[in-house]
Amino acid sequence: MKHAAALLALFLSSAGFAATPQETARWQARATRVTITRDDFGIPHIKGRRDADAVFGMIYAQAEDDWNRVETNFINAQGRLAETEGEAAIWRDLRMKLFIDPVQLQADYAGSPGWLKALCEAWADALNFYLARHPEVKPRVIAHFEPWMALSFSEGSIGGDIESINLARLQAFYTGQPVAMSAADTGAELVEPSGSNGFAIGPSRSADGRAMLLINPHTSFYFRSEAQVESGTRLSAYGASTWGQFFVYQGFNRNIGWMHTSSGVDNIDEFALTVERKNGALHYLFGTDWLPLAQRVINVPYKAADGTMATRNFTVWASRHGPVVRADNGKWIAVSLMHRPVKALEQSYLRTKARDLTGFIAASDRRANSSNATLFASSKGEIAYLHPQFVPVRDNQFDYRKPVDGSDPRTAWAGEHSVTQLPNAINPASGFAFNVNNWPWTAAGPDSPKQKDFPRYMDSAGENPRGPNALRLLSGANNLDLDGLIAAAYDPYLTAFADLVPGLVKAFDALPAGNVQGARLAGPVAALRAWDFRTSESSVPMSLAAFWGDELVKRFGEKAKSDDEPVVPWLVANASDIDRLAALDAAVTRLTADFGRWDMAWGEINRFQRLTANVSQTYDDAQPSIPIGFASGAWGSLASFGARPRAGTKRWYGDYGNSFVAVVAFGKTQDARAVHAGGQSGHPESGHFTDQAQRYRSHALRPVYLDEAELKKHSVRTYRPGE
Repeated sequence: MKHAAALLALFLSSAGFAATPQETARWQARATRVTITRDDFGIPHIKGRRDADAVFGMIYAQAEDDWNRVETNFINAQGRLAETEGEAAIWRDLRMKLFIDPVQLQADYAGSPGWLKALCEAWADALNFYLARHPEVKPRVIAHFEPWMALSFSEGSIGGDIESINLARLQAFYTGQPVAMSAADTGAELVEPSGSNGFAIGPSRSADGRAMLLINPHTSFYFRSEAQVESGTRLSAYGASTWGQFFVYQGFNRNIGWMHTSSGVDNIDEFALTVERKNGALHYLFGTDWLPLAQRVINVPYKAADGTMATRNFTVWASRHGPVVRADNGKWIAVSLMHRPVKALEQSYLRTKARDLTGFIAASDRRANSSNATLFASSKGEIAYLHPQFVPVRDNQFDYRKPVDGSDPRTAWAGEHSVTQLPNAINPASGFAFNVNNWPWTAAGPDSPKQKDFPRYMDSAGENPRGPNALRLLSGANNLDLDGLIAAAYDPYLTAFADLVPGLVKAFDALPAGNVQGARLAGPVAALRAWDFRTSESSVPMSLAAFWGDELVKRFGEKAKSDDEPVVPWLVANASDIDRLAALDAAVTRLTADFGRWDMAWGEINRFQRLTANVSQTYDDAQPSIPIGFASGAWGSLASFGARPRAGTKRWYGDYGNSFVAVVAFGKTQDARAVHAGGQSGHPESGHFTDQAQRYRSHALRPVYLDEAELKKHSVRTYRPGE
């Protein structure tokens, strides 16, 4: 009966669900307790009587700005993309449904605390009220939202733990047919690093004795909305929220600020299972016991090519280590990862109301943040690097970066580390803390956690090209103000090319006199030889380096990945002189073919363009675009801009990297600035679709209107939801 009720709820959410008079009355009553003020950049400033009222206004404003992204996030989170996007999305949905079960989510919701239920109810009410007030909006899948659905997407990072499971391997396992891996999967294509930059500056390094925070998520563009959210019950948060979520994911309140960066902590593990059929059923070995594999059927509805709905049914298996997601060398591979929707949503929300580091850590003690490190600063002058709080205890003799023997009980998870056992850096004497998706061992300079004191599974990322530059900048920074913090955030030095280019120049210099290739490459090598390894719109060496690096990755990225080594150190150590020169030759040929000459300024190639409301953008060389001077984070650009040529284009268009940037200073008074890629609105006809693009280009962050008197000077409209 419980399962049938859950399926009925899903059916009603997809059908044209008509609101009852009681629902309509409740929505309208909520709206009277909320105001939304739009400033001159379209940013909503929401005030509600209680937290639930503020959530109602926040989510209503998000739906106004980009309904498509709000709904899409929850279609995906519930494993229902194939219902609108067709058969190609089946494997993405199956992956989600291995963990996301509406029956369990409804039970989790029923057992959640009353304050959280109130927020979830306000969340659902806001979305349903928006649809009722906007009949022209036609939902693709979810026509009626239920409060429990908020639990399906309870942690705001891009690419959550579930999405670490490789789709091609999942498909190959459940179809029994080999599936080709993408170039990105094999390493043959440069992939923009997922993650972010966070800097926390202590009073000893600031000009006026106030702690400061850089908030710089690197995500797909337009991934988050921006808002100020306040209630009469001590909610007062500003920052970026992933579309559809009712908490500020990266931001600040009147007392503290928090910035999450994707971490390399090893807390998603694969276990190789020895599987045999015994007594007609599949079992797996654990110790000396053969345990039955749990078996269930997952139904994945999808839109067929003719527009009708069809369903594929999958028999899936799970062990004590988790669900089976692929096979390797005759073993079935099960995956263990964190899945705590209630605790994750509690932690995500409660930390936005913390007033100091003690309160923030208390919220974090739910240990439901698995994927993100946190940079923290407060009005008390506190700063910190905080490691992700979900870290299982394991036997350190095993290498959990690869599948471990699931039949050996010594490899099994054995509880969790407490928050105090993690490699944190709290109020370091160095006066700074940072993370750029690199290891924690340099997070606070000389006051960083020491690698020797922790199990090796505390980090699997190692260093990356952004790390040394960030450490150099912060170690030498003194008397910083917000302008100085912005300058550090956009420092254009590219560590990777500083490591790679000297080898190329040396290879060129070793060519014999009169060499034909040497004559052909003399001009490009001269440009690279004179380069200071700083990217800019006018830089010709940057264009050469980007195309050269792209060629190197195409040729050797797969080998670096198979050697389990980051591509830049691998290239420095292993690429031959012939390889380096051949890749540059190919890069120059490609530049000349695409643009008519090799000496192109980087800004003529590297562009920002926003043309449509689609989640996946299209690009057009014939349409207006804006030059961008920063480069890929893969080469060490702190201000990351992941660009590549698109279908039918020669120019490279960015869609990933710096998406939201904010700096804030804490103290008796609070000052903040911010910029969004493009603008706040997802509607091309809106004046706020691209009104921040030039600021994004020049990193001229706009003032954030935190004070009511200041907001009043810049307010354009104040209204209640539904008006």
